[in-house]
Amino acid sequence: MASSASNLWVLLGLGIAGILIMTKKLKQAVKADFGAFIERLQLLPPPQPLPPKAPHPLTGLSFAASDVFDIEGYVTGFGNPDWSRTHEPATRTCTAVAALVDGGATCIGKTVVDDMALSISGESKHYGTPTNPASHARIPGGASSGAAVAVAANLVDFSLGIDTDGGVRIPAAYCGVLGFRPSNGTVSLSGVIPVSPTLDTAGWFAKDPSILRRVGHVLLQVPFAAQRNPRNIIIADDCFRLSKVPVDRVTQVVVKSIEKLFGRQVLRHENLGDYISLKVPSLNAFNVKQCNGKERTSRITLLANVMQILKRHEFRQNHNDWINSVKPTLDPAISTQVHEDVQLTDSEIEKGHSIRTELRSAINTLLKDDGILVIPTFVDPPPKLGAKEILSEDYLIRTSTLSSLASMSGCCQVAIPLGIQEKFPVSVSLIARHGGDRFLLDTLQTVHASFVEQSNVAANSKSSTNAMTPEASAEMAKEKGNQAFKDKQWQKAIGCYTEAIKLNSTNATYFNNRAAAYLELGSYLPAEADCTQAIDLDKKNVKAYLRRGTSREMLGYYKEAMEDFRYALVLEPNNKRAGQSLDRMKKLFQ
Repeated sequence: MASSASNLWVLLGLGIAGILIMTKKLKQAVKADFGAFIERLQLLPPPQPLPPKAPHPLTGLSFAASDVFDIEGYVTGFGNPDWSRTHEPATRTCTAVAALVDGGATCIGKTVVDDMALSISGESKHYGTPTNPASHARIPGGASSGAAVAVAANLVDFSLGIDTDGGVRIPAAYCGVLGFRPSNGTVSLSGVIPVSPTLDTAGWFAKDPSILRRVGHVLLQVPFAAQRNPRNIIIADDCFRLSKVPVDRVTQVVVKSIEKLFGRQVLRHENLGDYISLKVPSLNAFNVKQCNGKERTSRITLLANVMQILKRHEFRQNHNDWINSVKPTLDPAISTQVHEDVQLTDSEIEKGHSIRTELRSAINTLLKDDGILVIPTFVDPPPKLGAKEILSEDYLIRTSTLSSLASMSGCCQVAIPLGIQEKFPVSVSLIARHGGDRFLLDTLQTVHASFVEQSNVAANSKSSTNAMTPEASAEMAKEKGNQAFKDKQWQKAIGCYTEAIKLNSTNATYFNNRAAAYLELGSYLPAEADCTQAIDLDKKNVKAYLRRGTSREMLGYYKEAMEDFRYALVLEPNNKRAGQSLDRMKKLFQ
């Protein structure tokens, strides 16, 4: 009995000791500042101007900056201790940080950045991985990991980060905060360590869209003005199909918000990749190395491959001498990127510039001055800490795939959190044309509250978890129809579109798509009827006018067909199909 009692006390003691050890480890794992800061400091704003002058626009706000931005008197560490050891303190504060301080904000520190700002995971073997406040077991995302965590943990009102291939947008999405990447060239990079100069931008994080907007007005040097609402909001369907995150909830949040706010339907772009392939011929001509031996069939994924090659080439051009002389200790996740000898010919470099120019033109043409493109912010959920996949080239390419659209085109993008789903943060992104930064920030200000409201409704609704809404079911039926159409199974496609129409008869796309299938079968009367219904629902549906014009031409209604082609040209003056059809009919019947 005595022996049993002794054993019991020993076991109890070991159990208590174990609990104490685990508690201590947990406290160490989640530091007071979540591991976000690498150095604390204080840069105070100038005194407020005397009335009647307005106070500084960022008065009362605090911020932090990633450790790639020069601050006078401090060594800019670039996420690597060997870099810190071999460089002197900055002699002046970089333009972006100085502008924010002059604007009334107080800088309180420098935050952790991935090793040489090259990784996209946020894990740092040198300074420790900042803890993701939205999901402690998952990575925070990089390169600007500490800046995102500082905002997510409410340690600052906003923060400044570097975004080359997703360095602001990915950690914003992973940590559940807003992240803005401005158009290339709109925010000064003077005093910022370059990663890839043609891709680099200085982006920023916040939780409050009004703060994100105020910071933008200071950094972009644009005055406050009346907000403009978007005329067209386009969902890139194929980008959402790339994502492993359940897309129905995300797209329905956007659709319902836009309908509620603006009283108009969201447009759908079924294959942005095909559009890019058509509008960016230089992309198809670029000699891209196969990644892990896998063929990259998606044009958007191919774009990410090109981006990574150009990034590494420019990085080596900037830092090759230092790397060869110092031979720094590097994080395993970036070792390949740093040491890979990317040799690009003058022709390939020129093609890289052509890709950027053509892609920017393509997105600007698609969106014009008042359009917004909607895509997921990331393809895969944030990996768990220490996951082996983080070290793979495949992870880097997949994670930067959707980021490559804005990085390569130079257009502006904002990542918007939509709550937690399946224990990880969900995020959607809005993209505007190059130079449309203020318009994008205004749009965010307008839609953010509705996005949050609709996201909460979706999260709390039993129907969102146990049963799909009719609208979501209709979307699934439409997607099945699209696949059948691609497989040239016209009758099956018609059946799927018909099911979508039964579930939601107010969506012009369903009628328009069914009309396309009818045309393939030579069923011109039902095709004409569907196009008419689509036009009744959406007066600016160019495809519906083109398809109805084709149907009427085949039925012998030549005058009506010409009217349809003319109206399509009114909506899209450069539409070649409408122009060619109209010219052909004029020659035949006039």
